[in-house]
Amino acid sequence: MVLLALFFLFPLVFMFVSSLKPDAQILSDLDSPQAFLPVGDISVQNYVGVFDRVPVARFILNSVLVTTLIVGLGLIVNSMAGFALSRLEWTGRKVLLTLIIATLIVPFETIAIPMVYWVSKLPTLVLENGRPMYDYGWLNSYHVQIIPFIANAFSIFLFTQYFSTIPKSFDEAARIDGAGWFTIYRRIIVPLSGPAFATVAILTFLPAWNQYLWPLMVVQQEDLRPVMVGMQYFFQINPAWGEVMAYTSLITLPVLVMFLAFQRAFVSSIASSGVKG
Repeated sequence: MVLLALFFLFPLVFMFVSSLKPDAQILSDLDSPQAFLPVGDISVQNYVGVFDRVPVARFILNSVLVTTLIVGLGLIVNSMAGFALSRLEWTGRKVLLTLIIATLIVPFETIAIPMVYWVSKLPTLVLENGRPMYDYGWLNSYHVQIIPFIANAFSIFLFTQYFSTIPKSFDEAARIDGAGWFTIYRRIIVPLSGPAFATVAILTFLPAWNQYLWPLMVVQQEDLRPVMVGMQYFFQINPAWGEVMAYTSLITLPVLVMFLAFQRAFVSSIASSGVKG
């Protein structure tokens, strides 16, 4: 088990060690174990170069903001959709759930360009001389990176499946006591569904943090870009591999810190919900 863990740590060790070496040494060490050892010309010059080349702190702040809102709002919207599909009796809910699941087979790349067209035509609220005014087009904004990804078919499916395992006798008892559906959702279903919420939060966080194609298409202003789009700053005519490793180390740290902080909750939530891979 320890050897297996070390095997999966090799890419991270290589990344952090290479971020401390000049480009020539990174390439010369590739065919030897020294690629994984902090030996030779070690310095933090690559990190200095990263901060000189791109606004790293701004990119990380943008990604934290976008990811937090996608995860937080997604938990509310998708769990309420799952509640309506699993607990309420209404005509067409099974057909709607089937259609939602069917959307999972559609690759995002096939709908990306139509989405860019539609978000460029949507109305938005802007401030002009301190007065709220209507305008059109969501491009170059935070909400174009957040709102299209709040509702998620896989998250709705997970919530629907998990909520279906909770006995409906709880609903009937609460209804007899005069509780409405929102009260049942908030005071009964949500407290009993901690593993489902944790699993959806994890599975939503990673793709939101790693978004590249969508922000590359809809955001042209540098101060609104997330961390992954910042990678293109390093792949010009002559890639600076040491700075690439330093930048990837910086943007990996928040993910590692989050995983280490909530490691036990991650493992227990994935295991209890039966989600693999």
